[in-house]
Amino acid sequence: MTDVRSIFSLPDVVIRINELIDSGEATNTELERVILNDPALTAKLLRFANSSYFGLSGKVETVLRAISIIGHKELRNMVIASSVTATFKGIPSDLANMDTFWYHSVTCGVTARLLASSVDSRERFFIAGLLHGVGRLILFSQFPKESAKILSCANQGVDAVIDAERKVFGFTHAQLGAELLRQWRLPLNIWKMVELQFAPMKDEAHKYDASTLCAAVNIANFIQPCINQKINSEKAIPAHAFEAWSLLSLSPELIESIITVAKLQIIELLNIVR
Repeated sequence: MTDVRSIFSLPDVVIRINELIDSGEATNTELERVILNDPALTAKLLRFANSSYFGLSGKVETVLRAISIIGHKELRNMVIASSVTATFKGIPSDLANMDTFWYHSVTCGVTARLLASSVDSRERFFIAGLLHGVGRLILFSQFPKESAKILSCANQGVDAVIDAERKVFGFTHAQLGAELLRQWRLPLNIWKMVELQFAPMKDEAHKYDASTLCAAVNIANFIQPCINQKINSEKAIPAHAFEAWSLLSLSPELIESIITVAKLQIIELLNIVR
């Protein structure tokens, strides 16, 4: 895996906000100034702040107020979420329907955040869920023929696709996506989740986070699969997903209630992200 950031780079405004937040010395006013220079980003941020995702009471009418309410970490995530769909353009339509892809990704982000309801800083689960599949988009963009061949394994289940990726590329789309997020300078606790989504028990320090994302991906597959190819329902849930569900003590009733709540937020967020 080389410098994937050179293939898909974040917009300059996002890089600047990342740098300001990483410095640890950025004021809300400085951040506001950068955001206001981008009218589209300003509009999206205000829509996020006023969405049911945050559940805030009262209307948020200024960027400064939005930043003061959501905080710098959440701001970073929302800025990336607002710009990421524009970053991945020109993906072959025979490999991915981008409307379907982003619906699945937003579903995964919302579900991951709901699953992590008892965790501090749960905003990172939304961004990990939203971005968990970007490695696929890199492969679709750079290696369309190989990707088409790999996707033909989808009817054999998730594990077959992952094994095919390893044989063809020497790594999985999860590892590639995590590398891009690392090069985008997202925090370790976000890109590690993405890297370990198919092997959540592999790293003890990140086991809970990765299991949460793993469970969210599989729940999201029930609501809206990520790819066009038909997946064998008997093989749709891999063993590592059952391990993750067990670690999180997820019951069918809890999963059902999470799906119900998630569906209320998905469309609203999808309309903001796209």
